[in-house]
Amino acid sequence: MYPYLLRDMTIERPGHVWCADITYIPMKRGFVYLFAVMDWASRRVLSWQLSNTLTTDFCLEAVQQAIDRHGAPEIFNTDQGSQFTSTDFTDLLKGNGIAISMDGKGCWRDNVFVERLWKSIKYEEVYLHAYETVSAARSGIGRYLEFYNSRRPHSALDGQTPDAFYFSNQPMPQAA
Repeated sequence: MYPYLLRDMTIERPGHVWCADITYIPMKRGFVYLFAVMDWASRRVLSWQLSNTLTTDFCLEAVQQAIDRHGAPEIFNTDQGSQFTSTDFTDLLKGNGIAISMDGKGCWRDNVFVERLWKSIKYEEVYLHAYETVSAARSGIGRYLEFYNSRRPHSALDGQTPDAFYFSNQPMPQAA
């Protein structure tokens, strides 16, 4: 168990806090699981993975991919799911100097931005398509997340897209 670190915190810049979660994606026959890592301030999806099982490995792959591409955040927030409380997951975060924050039990609002992403992706993409295969689901979700990051404006970001906010609010490099 880790404490919820975000209460009364102002999060205004990319890389300060990331959040992540898993949801199920219905298909024509069966379903797959979608894991996404999101930057809290910009709502930008930094990485994502699909899996047909709820093992920890696909979550680890997505987190490592996000760290490799964007550097480590200061804080990483998740719920208390078994994937996120596993030694492998917490060791990955700790090994990268990331503070671990976990939602209170049953407090979906503690990770509201990724929960809102799930609603958007399901109503704007998934429910409109009955994916026949995992590769079709991967392709459709990939197209949607590209749209979500680069072309879908967010009112909370003053009408900017997550990409526009993320890249225009990067910290300035320190002078040597």
